[in-house]
Amino acid sequence: MIVSIPVELPTGPVAVSGDWQRGANGVTAIVAHGAGAGMDHPFLIGFTAALHDQGFSTLRFNFPYVEQGRRMPGPASHAIVTWRAVADFARAQDADAPVWAIGKSYGGRMASMAVAEGMEVAGLVYLGYPLHAPGKPEKPRAEHLPSIGVPQLFIEGENDPFIQPVSQFEEVVATCQDATVVWIEGGGHTFEVKGLRRPASEIGSSLVTFVTEFLTR
Repeated sequence: MIVSIPVELPTGPVAVSGDWQRGANGVTAIVAHGAGAGMDHPFLIGFTAALHDQGFSTLRFNFPYVEQGRRMPGPASHAIVTWRAVADFARAQDADAPVWAIGKSYGGRMASMAVAEGMEVAGLVYLGYPLHAPGKPEKPRAEHLPSIGVPQLFIEGENDPFIQPVSQFEEVVATCQDATVVWIEGGGHTFEVKGLRRPASEIGSSLVTFVTEFLTR
């Protein structure tokens, strides 16, 4: 079901699109897109559909810059406010369901910042956490991660340029209070594997087993 979610940005009220699907197992998973694609990217559709097939209620959504037709994200503060609004919307649909925040790359990082600033969720799942821009490990985006108290699952491609060198990424994860890493052998930032051609929707759905095990552990 396509829904419109009101968001009170610092610059004024806006609305973002979402796709809400009620599940049967009493757990809600909110799924956010990466910086370069909106909620209808095949990777996200495949991932979210597979979650719903496992009984989860799902809500994938757009950030405001996508709704406005822009290609580059706006201020982080806008994404954080949006995450809070979307989480409130999800809780209004099922007040008893624990809410998990899941994000591809940028979407996951923005979720982590929202939780570090007080957004309440049961836990966080990162589909390729962008620790730094490719080739710029001297500028890590991790100062807020140690303050997060809820469980965190990092699903990471071994060859992802956003976490090289891997030793730096492992040092960051070690600072987290409750963090688990799942490595995708040979995977890049979008979990593509050299020599293995698969549709983006199939790649997204293939990650759901790791997520469901973590959410129901």
